[in-house]
Amino acid sequence: MKLEKIPLGPLGTNCYVVHNDKQAIIFDPGGESGKLIDLINEKNLKPIAVCLTHAHFDHIGAVDDIKNYYNIEVYVHKNEQEWLTDANLNGSALFMGGGITTSAAEHYLKNGQMTLGSFRFEVRHVPGHSPGGVIFIFHDENFVIGGDSLFHNGIGRTDLPGGNMEQLLKSIKKQMFTLRNDYIVHPGHGKETTIEYEKKNNTFLK
Repeated sequence: MKLEKIPLGPLGTNCYVVHNDKQAIIFDPGGESGKLIDLINEKNLKPIAVCLTHAHFDHIGAVDDIKNYYNIEVYVHKNEQEWLTDANLNGSALFMGGGITTSAAEHYLKNGQMTLGSFRFEVRHVPGHSPGGVIFIFHDENFVIGGDSLFHNGIGRTDLPGGNMEQLLKSIKKQMFTLRNDYIVHPGHGKETTIEYEKKNNTFLK
C-alpha cells in the first residue's frame, strides 16, 4: 500500500491518493484536477472511488472532473450530502466570491469497516470542524486520513457554520486518541504528525 500527497486548490488542501500499484482511492480532490490526473496517469493507476473527509469547498473543487474523467463514484457523510450542491453550505459563496459546487454523491459514509475494491479501512465520524467530518483509518498500514480534524500542533477551525469546538475536541480524544501512538495522521493541510506527538504536544488537547 502506498500513499501520494498532492496539495491542490485555492488553499493548498492535501489530496491523498492511496494505491496498491493498480487500484487507487482519491481522498479530498480540492482543485486543479489536471495536476491530479497527471499524477494518477503517470503512475498508471486505476481510481475506483472519491472519498471525502468533509465537504468544505477547498476539499471538493475537483470532484466532478475526477468523477467524470474516471467514471467513478463519490462517498461523503450524510450530514453533508447537501453541501456538495450548495455554495452557501460548503463555504465557497462566502470565501471565494463565487460558488464551488459538485453533483450529488452516490454513497454515504457510515461508522465501521469499509471495503472498496482491494482496500479495507475503518470510517469514524469526527464532527466538530464540520457536522459530517470523518476520518479514514488504515489499520494494517498504521495511518489515518484525517481531514481538518487534527493537525500538527493544531486542530481544525470551528468558527465556520456547523463548527463546534467542544464537539471537535471530544471527537479527537474519543475517535483519534484511542488509536495506538504510532499511527501517522495525514491531515487536510500541512505536514503529517503522529497520535503520540499530538497527545504530548498539542496545546489544544491538554
